[in-house]
Amino acid sequence: MKISIITVVYNNERTIKDALESVLGQTYRDIEYVIIDGKSKDNTVSIIKEYEDKLGYFVSEKDNGLYDAMNKGIQSATGDVIGILNSDDLYQDSDVIADVMKQFLADSDLDILYGNLVYVKSEDTNVVVRNWKSKQYYDKFFENGNVPPHPSLFVKRSVYDKVGVFNLDYKLAADYELMFRMLKKHTFKIRYIDRLIVKMRLGGATNQSFTNIFNQNKEIVRAWKNNSCRAPFYLMPMRIFKRLIQFI
Repeated sequence: MKISIITVVYNNERTIKDALESVLGQTYRDIEYVIIDGKSKDNTVSIIKEYEDKLGYFVSEKDNGLYDAMNKGIQSATGDVIGILNSDDLYQDSDVIADVMKQFLADSDLDILYGNLVYVKSEDTNVVVRNWKSKQYYDKFFENGNVPPHPSLFVKRSVYDKVGVFNLDYKLAADYELMFRMLKKHTFKIRYIDRLIVKMRLGGATNQSFTNIFNQNKEIVRAWKNNSCRAPFYLMPMRIFKRLIQFI
């Protein structure tokens, strides 16, 4: 069974090599690695080209932002299962994909799988700052302020075929809206594995300012409404609480 891993990147010469080697160093062999570059102006493309013979698909062209690039990656991928690894991030170890695919190979009905994530210092990925330990999906999962860590999410292509891709009307919470659409509005077989999947460097776009955090939360409420659901009044306090305990 083939898995496609997608990395989208723009002007990230500093860490793209870590992401590349993290994927290409996996012990699972049937991996199609898809790289979507947004016409980088630094040395990102030259670094990627050093690995081009090991890539399943690579393109460098202008796009309409992060989620548009991710959609391009999904459309270009040919794997049975699709995962997305940010260009700042890396897998916890070389057996991550083998352990993920073991679950899909053992259960042909499995549609969606996710695990755990840690935030690490940008300059030292061995220093954990925040621990995002998730839990098995249940009926009130989103109401209680939960959401799967998106970089730890692996989805069968058939799921994307049914629910669609990222909605570009969302600038900061398109990943939240897509996961909400997948898990809340549809009936798929979902599994959580209590395993560390991804190390995420601090410094994502959403967390760069209070304005971005505020705007993301507005988009999250809009995601509920646009999917014909009403966000509970306690949603944001629960989200804040869940985030705070990740630092403990």
